[in-house]
Amino acid sequence: MRIAICDDEKRFTRDFSAIVDRFYKSMDMVVDEYQNGLDLLKGFSRFKYDIVFLDIEMPGIDGITTARKIREINEEVFIVFLTGHVEYAIKGYEVNALRYLTKPATEDSIHEILKHVLEKKNKEKFLWVKNKDIEKKIKYSDIVYIEAQDKNVVIYTTSESIEVRGRLNDYEDMMQADGFFRVHRSYMVSLSKIMSISGSEITVAGGYRILLAKAKEKEFREAFMSFVHKEAF
Repeated sequence: MRIAICDDEKRFTRDFSAIVDRFYKSMDMVVDEYQNGLDLLKGFSRFKYDIVFLDIEMPGIDGITTARKIREINEEVFIVFLTGHVEYAIKGYEVNALRYLTKPATEDSIHEILKHVLEKKNKEKFLWVKNKDIEKKIKYSDIVYIEAQDKNVVIYTTSESIEVRGRLNDYEDMMQADGFFRVHRSYMVSLSKIMSISGSEITVAGGYRILLAKAKEKEFREAFMSFVHKEAF
C-alpha cells in the first residue's frame, strides 16, 4: 500500500512516517512525504496512492483545493484530512473524504485508520457481468451508478459504461446492503460516490446528475446519513 502524507510541518510528516513504520514495518507499505499541495499533485503523476493524509491549512494551495484537484485525477484514493479545527471537517464531504484527524494525530488514531483502509481493501466485492461474448469483473468501489434502459441496465464506472442484459431490481437486491441505493425507478447510485444533494437532484462522481424521486427522498436521506456516519467516524 502506498501512502502520501502532505503537511507543511516537516516534523509532523517525519513523525507520521515513523509511526507507520513502527506499526507496519513487516508489510509492503511505502510513505511519501510532501510539504505542499502542488508537490503532492505532481506525485500523482508518478505514483498510484491508496490513501492520502492531507493537512487542510497550508500556505499557497490549501488542503480542500488540493483534494478537489486530486478527485479530478483519482476518484478511488482514500483522503483523510488533518486539521486543528473540527469545523473544517464538514468540507471533507465535498471531496468524498474518508475521515478527518484533529492535530496532533495520535499513534492510535493513525493506526485505526490504516487498519480500516486495509480491511476495506481486503473485503472488496466484485460484480461479474457479461457483455456480448466478454465477461468482465467490476469492483463495487468503481461503480458510480446503474441505470435501467428498457430490458438492459447500463453500469457507469469511474472509467467506462457497460451495457448488459438485466433488471435494475436484481442489482438492487444484490447490492443495497453494500452502499448502494435505488433513488429512482431508473437509477441506483453508490452512496460513496455522491458529491452533492440539491433538492430532487443528486450529483455523483464525474459530474453526473441523477434524479431523486420524491417518494424516495426521506428514505434516501436517512440511508445516506447512516452511511456517512458509518464510513467517516
